[in-house]
Amino acid sequence: MLPWERLGEAIAPDGVRLELRRRGHEYRIWSGGVELMSNEDEPSSRSLADLGCAHLEGGSARVLVGGLGMGFTLRAALDRVGPRGVVEIAELVPEVVAWNEGPLGALADHPLRDPRTELHVGDVRARIVGPPERYDAILLDVDNGPIRVAHESNDALYSGRGIDAAWSALRPGGALGVWSLADHAGFTSRLQRRGFEVHVHRVFGSRKGRGREHVIWIARRPIERRPISARKHTRS
Repeated sequence: MLPWERLGEAIAPDGVRLELRRRGHEYRIWSGGVELMSNEDEPSSRSLADLGCAHLEGGSARVLVGGLGMGFTLRAALDRVGPRGVVEIAELVPEVVAWNEGPLGALADHPLRDPRTELHVGDVRARIVGPPERYDAILLDVDNGPIRVAHESNDALYSGRGIDAAWSALRPGGALGVWSLADHAGFTSRLQRRGFEVHVHRVFGSRKGRGREHVIWIARRPIERRPISARKHTRS
């Protein structure tokens, strides 16, 4: 068996150490000695965008992706937004961006080179709390979802306050998609209490279509319909 080769390492802003490793055609990113992601998980990463952008119509959608990873969610979102669409990608760790511009780039056909991509190096929360109702979809593939593995600061994304911020950032009819390593009933309840229409999907993480499953929440912000005012009719 081939040994693992370390291609790079990084220290996240909160002090967590990341490593990029390769063995043959397999790539993995480790966080503090725990596997954070692998290119073998490509199907579920793509499923986040396929499910979260399924409602998009036309060719000018704006989507926010939190967490670059190995580029699979970004690539799938670009495939969904149309020729005039825009996908903003927010990545906290600059070295992860460099890895996607280097050894990881070909895995997802170099999505950072796509002219419809807007790269923001920093916390995705800074994008979410901007002007309201500007995104058709927000896709979060950050730290294994509500089941935190790496960065404690990411818990705020999945709190009640974080859910409120996502609601405000979405246009009516827009969708919040969240990838997770496992189910979390409390997170589903928080989404529903805010008023989202929630569907929980289980997808296989492996290209082989079997083995461990991952969880994807799709939470739609309903289209708000204004009540029709009653009109008084008088005879002329």
